[in-house]
Amino acid sequence: MQEEKVQTQEAQGAQKSPEELLAEAQAKIEQQRDAMMRAVAESDNARKRAQAEAASAQKYAVERFAESLLPVLDSLEAALADTNDSPKPLREGVELTLRMLRSALQKANVAEINPKPGERFDPHRHQAMATVPSEAEPNSVVSVMQKGYALHDRIVRPALVTVAQPPVEKPAGNPISDADLD
Repeated sequence: MQEEKVQTQEAQGAQKSPEELLAEAQAKIEQQRDAMMRAVAESDNARKRAQAEAASAQKYAVERFAESLLPVLDSLEAALADTNDSPKPLREGVELTLRMLRSALQKANVAEINPKPGERFDPHRHQAMATVPSEAEPNSVVSVMQKGYALHDRIVRPALVTVAQPPVEKPAGNPISDADLD
């Protein structure tokens, strides 16, 4: 059965002239070249689209964050434009603005780093500004000078803290000498 198919194909091939075979081969080559050029063009277009989307995403990455800060800006401008010098409404307005700002930061996944006194000092989240003698456990936070902030897992600004010093041990003196007597 297979021999008959092979013989039939050979017979058809034998019936065609070399010029016809050459023309068919060239047409096939042209089709394959055209298909290859289309594939190259499609991949190039896909690469350019991806680059444009990445550039756009990078350029407008903070758009939502900026939109959430605009009401805060409006509130601060309104507070400055108010010519009424009463402190209570001004304070209430500033407190409202602060809540709006905290809400905007929370929506943008900006978390506050505010260690409590006695919390263990973490050099990845805190920056020691000073060490002070304290009854607290050594290398623990005594006070916070400035809060820190983190964006997702990345520290934007570490919390500035003072840290408890380890107790200073006095060197053992000469037991025979009277120099250490106070």
